[in-house]
Amino acid sequence: MQPRNMSMSGVVDLAAVKAAQEAKAKAEQARAEAARQGGTAAVSPADLVIDVDEAGFERDVLQRSAEVPVVIDFWAEWCQPCKQLSPILERLAVAYDGRILLAKIDVDANQMLMQQFGIQGIPAVFAVVAGQALPLFQGAAGEEQIRQTLDQLVQVAEQRFGITGLTVDPDAEPGGAAGAAGAGAPEGPYDAALNAAAQALDAGDLGGAVRAYQNVLADDPAHPEAKLGLAQAELLQRVQGMDPQKVRQEAAEKPKDAQAQIAAADLDLVGGHVEDAFGRLIETVQRTAGDDRDAVRLRLLELFEVVGPDDPRVVGARRALARALF
Repeated sequence: MQPRNMSMSGVVDLAAVKAAQEAKAKAEQARAEAARQGGTAAVSPADLVIDVDEAGFERDVLQRSAEVPVVIDFWAEWCQPCKQLSPILERLAVAYDGRILLAKIDVDANQMLMQQFGIQGIPAVFAVVAGQALPLFQGAAGEEQIRQTLDQLVQVAEQRFGITGLTVDPDAEPGGAAGAAGAGAPEGPYDAALNAAAQALDAGDLGGAVRAYQNVLADDPAHPEAKLGLAQAELLQRVQGMDPQKVRQEAAEKPKDAQAQIAAADLDLVGGHVEDAFGRLIETVQRTAGDDRDAVRLRLLELFEVVGPDDPRVVGARRALARALF
């Protein structure tokens, strides 16, 4: 089974929004099923580290990533750095007590997965959250660096996708209840509106999706899923009728034209050129003043919402914007 949504280029599309809806629904279904069976199913600590092959990738990684962030350790028997890294990852998987699941993939036995992830060397560590693949790091790394990376992964999984991980019971039999979701929040008050937004996205109704997300934010202005969904839907709505060649030509001819640069930045981001979009608008902030400058600044803040506040490219661009403004 080929991994889905494997592009590492940063392309902005509807995948993250749809995946968040699907992941939340699957996690809620798993909790409901566990409740019907008399309680939340739990996994053994031994179930937190699993061996995965191509035949089981769909079940053991993609499906499980709707319940828990799955960290993938690509390794091989002959790889000496792997022998240093793998024990650290295995120890941390247990220490994180169900907040992550470690999937170990032997690249010699699973060449297709190695190619599909675009791996050039090992050890290589990825994560899959709600079906979305994220590169974490390549090569050996220290435990403190790995902990920082895993902390960020857990935070993103919970805040953006509502994924809280697995319940671990030291007394559970290994393999007895693997795959059950951990205890989480009950169904939220905005699920109907968020589902309506997801259905509108599926139907290509960007205006309907925008309205649905706005309805949520009218009651809860800080709702993270609605903020992300609205930012992405509005971006796609803006670029829908653009002539890319005309927009880029106008931006090249008018470097001080705020609206021309804003339109080009939208195209940059949709095309996956995140740093280009941010850099373009920061340079335009430096070239403009007054209302034009404020319009550029506001659009840049909107694009930060699309990419996500925890993305390192957003963190760096915020610092650059502050320098440009002050």
